[in-house]
Amino acid sequence: MAVPKRKTSRSNTRHRRARWKAQVPQLTPCPCPRKEMVVAHRACTHCGLYKGRQVVDQP
Repeated sequence: MAVPKRKTSRSNTRHRRARWKAQVPQLTPCPCPRKEMVVAHRACTHCGLYKGRQVVDQP
C-alpha cells in the first residue's frame, strides 16, 4: 500500500480544495412565447417543449 513520505502542507491542501465549488446551471430561454428560462438539454417544465417539439403532455 502506498504511503506518503511527507505531510501535505495546509497551503497545498487548501489550494487543491479551492477548485471544489458549486456551479450555476446554464439557463437558456424556452422557444415558447413565454420565454421561460430552462436548464440546457432538458424539456421545459412549463410547456413541455424540447428542441421545438412537444415531448411532455401538459394538462
